[in-house]
Amino acid sequence: MIQTFTILLIFQCLGEGFVYLTALPIPGPVVGMLLLFFFLLLKKDLAQKLAPTIQEFLRHLSLLFIPAGVGIMVYGQRVLDEWLPLVLALLISTALSIIVTAVVVRWLQK
Repeated sequence: MIQTFTILLIFQCLGEGFVYLTALPIPGPVVGMLLLFFFLLLKKDLAQKLAPTIQEFLRHLSLLFIPAGVGIMVYGQRVLDEWLPLVLALLISTALSIIVTAVVVRWLQK
């Protein structure tokens, strides 16, 4: 488990460093995740070694939503004041996600 956690942290740090050096407007963990993805494509046996620990992490994924929930509670009044732009952003982004997913699935089925 420590080895898997170390690998995940290394790739997150690599992503953070890459974003810092290149000043990309992308979160470092996203770049790190992409780097890990490409690394796992090269080292297929490593993915099987990491799988049991990753499955255990995914079981507790809901804990990562606690900070977001606390943030909503702390800024509750601001959320109430700006509810319309928030609702519009949620509806538009959800609709766009569904449309893009549908287009990609159709394209992949051809």
